[in-house]
Amino acid sequence: MKKRIGILTSGGDCPGLNCVIRAAVSHATLTFNWEVVGIPYATQGLLERQTIPLNLHGWDLRGIDPLINMGGTILGSINKGDTLAAAPAILASYEALGLDALIAVGGDGSLKIIHELANMGSWNLVAIPKTIDNDVALTERSIGFDTAVNTVVDAINRLTFTAASHDRVMIVEVMGRTAGHLALYSGIAGGADVILIPEIPYTVKGICDHLQELRDRWRRKFAIILVAEGATPCLEDLSDGHTCSLENAPSDHITSPKCGRGQYIADQISSLTHHFVDTRVSVLGHIQRGGIPSALDRLIATAFGKTAVDLIAQEKYDQMLAWKNGEVVAVPIQDALDKSPALVDPKCDLVQIAHSLGIYIGEK
Repeated sequence: MKKRIGILTSGGDCPGLNCVIRAAVSHATLTFNWEVVGIPYATQGLLERQTIPLNLHGWDLRGIDPLINMGGTILGSINKGDTLAAAPAILASYEALGLDALIAVGGDGSLKIIHELANMGSWNLVAIPKTIDNDVALTERSIGFDTAVNTVVDAINRLTFTAASHDRVMIVEVMGRTAGHLALYSGIAGGADVILIPEIPYTVKGICDHLQELRDRWRRKFAIILVAEGATPCLEDLSDGHTCSLENAPSDHITSPKCGRGQYIADQISSLTHHFVDTRVSVLGHIQRGGIPSALDRLIATAFGKTAVDLIAQEKYDQMLAWKNGEVVAVPIQDALDKSPALVDPKCDLVQIAHSLGIYIGEK
């Protein structure tokens, strides 16, 4: 029986979303001759009952398919507002649009909301994980993570030459409020000297001791510090007797956009070293979300899009696709949500690798 399926992207954008759309539309139309419609701006599009017809060559430019290497999402996305407050109208829209199934691409936050709506409305839902934080549970990779790692590594590569030229300590702040996967992966791959993540508390003294060791033992006058925005400090007594802790710092000093985690750490290093260490801070911000998707993100996104259509054909719903051991598997959505966000295990192999490379990654 011919089906009409919808697809939406929710939460923050990331590279690879268009690859999911491309694969799902191609497989659904070529293999099953189904109708596929895009829901613009996620649940807002459902609320307003908007659809965009999608077909295999509808976006071609002289036969060239741009979706394979286009960042962001052609369907638009949204990550604000009280969606559940409009639940009755959204639930009615699913039926009004005549959808037989819905493919939702999102992070753990947006997938939680959409899954709750699906349960309330008995929707036929298949979920696909995407987030540059890579903190959706039960999947080794989420769409967008690999590209974000490559983007951060590229930034580190560029900053390293400037740091070496001016004998400076470059502090690079990346995303990751609760999970440090992005900082950990890109810090190791980029050759950072210090990696600070939310899961492992750090001390400013520990950072400064490590910087001093680089100077004394290896005659290194520069360094790269990679810090996740949610990096967690230990309480420590500085030499001047006051406590160095974000928790005890003035709230405006922490929350102001002009003073994020990177700048706070720079200020503390300068204070403890009496301004002997010359620091500079680079906050990558939304640059991490953008760009052309990497080959791995294209591959995973394409596999997710194709498999989502297969699950709909088999009428296996309420499932989230996951990447495990180089292939796609399906897991119950609720199981993934119950275990999310997936945090970095302080005893995992990558943390041990960082230690073995002489990277300061916290404590001390």
